[in-house]
Amino acid sequence: MSGIRPRQVVYCLFSKNILRVAAFWGLTWSTLVAGAQTSGTVTVSDEARAIHGRSYVFDGHNDLPWQVRTEASLSFDNLDISQPQPELHTDIARLRAGGVGAQYWSVYVPANTVESGRSHQMTLEQIDIVRAMVQRYPDTFAMALTLDDILRCRREGKIASLIGVEGGHSIENSIEKLRRLFRLGARYMTLTHSDTLDWADSCSDEAKCNGLSAFGREVVREMNRLGMLVDISHVSHKTMQDALDVSEAPIIFSHSSARAVADHPRNVPDEILRQLPQEGGVVMVNFFSGFVVPESAKNTLTLFDRGRELRRKYGDDQDKIRQEQAAYRAKHPIYPGTVHDVADHIDHIAKVAGIDHVGIGSDFDGISIVPKQLEDVSMYPVLTQVLLDRGYSEADIHKIMSGNILRVIGEAEAVAQRLQQE
Repeated sequence: MSGIRPRQVVYCLFSKNILRVAAFWGLTWSTLVAGAQTSGTVTVSDEARAIHGRSYVFDGHNDLPWQVRTEASLSFDNLDISQPQPELHTDIARLRAGGVGAQYWSVYVPANTVESGRSHQMTLEQIDIVRAMVQRYPDTFAMALTLDDILRCRREGKIASLIGVEGGHSIENSIEKLRRLFRLGARYMTLTHSDTLDWADSCSDEAKCNGLSAFGREVVREMNRLGMLVDISHVSHKTMQDALDVSEAPIIFSHSSARAVADHPRNVPDEILRQLPQEGGVVMVNFFSGFVVPESAKNTLTLFDRGRELRRKYGDDQDKIRQEQAAYRAKHPIYPGTVHDVADHIDHIAKVAGIDHVGIGSDFDGISIVPKQLEDVSMYPVLTQVLLDRGYSEADIHKIMSGNILRVIGEAEAVAQRLQQE
């Protein structure tokens, strides 16, 4: 269908004959409509707004806590998100406008904090930021540790706030530190970030373990027992496979996209996607233009390698690092793309893994370049419109926006209960 113009598709959809032909070839209504809106500015209809409003967005990854740390000295006194924050992707008014009802707040700390031995302590400080946000804005946010908590928060009209640890370096090779993070509220952990660990290989660094080491497998099993979701964004293909093989609970990709659409190691290959129907996990699609726009993905292949190289060269001199990064980016631009690029990834994951295995993991406030019409947390209704235009039903849109990750949380809790009883 890729060679047919949008107007031709719309015209053909009115023909009973073309629908019979489509059925003969095993094509769905969604497949036929997919070409009907793949470019251009999107206007959100009353129908789309109503569909969006009857559910809510459960986003898998937002880095606002890191912005509060680096731009506001860890304090909401210096960055009041009840007021407009145009320099950020996130504030309360825009969360409400976007229909965000539940959010995993990332408690990211850089992987290179391993060198100073501060990874765990800084992660604890990031958790404190999330808790401080909930305490400061109690009419908007409420902490959630379980599926029941999330549902209660939604009944109260509050944004269920969960904690996700971005990178296994935060446990400093200690199962007890993993348990501490869980006790303090962490409900998923990304096994690696940009750097390979002693026990797990990253997709953006040299391999040490050929996937997961014996200790890495122990980490996954303990996460299953605790009820902490295993997040395999950022990890190597072999680490993905090992985690799928070891985990008894569904896994998540908290902020990754489809490698077949944009060929970047941060994205998920089809070989892994095809296993998700049996395994039960969900890929929460990332919005970073450098990972979702095909041409941009080519220009970000060395993104993490360059970061390590510049840190070795300039240490903590951020001005020098920014200057070199800007010069490199001028020659290797990241094209922003549009909301349609993100929808292409959703389409592909839904096609290969199934509609029950795709979600939203924006990475807002952790990324520098975003697609047009997905500039901040207020813009999720635009994505609902695009999905509607592509033939997704209301029920399927609700699965993508929140239903699938809610299912995974419930299943992981059931696994944890069983393992604890054993």
